[in-house]
Amino acid sequence: SLAQQVTRAAVSIPSNIAEGSSRRSEKDYNRFIEISLGSSFELETQLLIAKAVNFGDAVLIDNTLGKIDEEQKMLIAFANKLTS
Repeated sequence: SLAQQVTRAAVSIPSNIAEGSSRRSEKDYNRFIEISLGSSFELETQLLIAKAVNFGDAVLIDNTLGKIDEEQKMLIAFANKLTS
């Protein structure tokens, strides 16, 4: 179901950041940051679908989408820092 997919994607974001932090090289760490970023875009898409089909609280979804956007910007900035 959509709710389970949202939960899996949401859990995947910090889990991959944590796993990447244990890697010895910044290249490996960056790979996990990119996976986290992918999960954040997956979560964003799932929430947009939920909103489109009137599944859940639209205001809560909008607030969460704003936080996801901020998180995506932070992940992109961190990935750029790791590769520069």
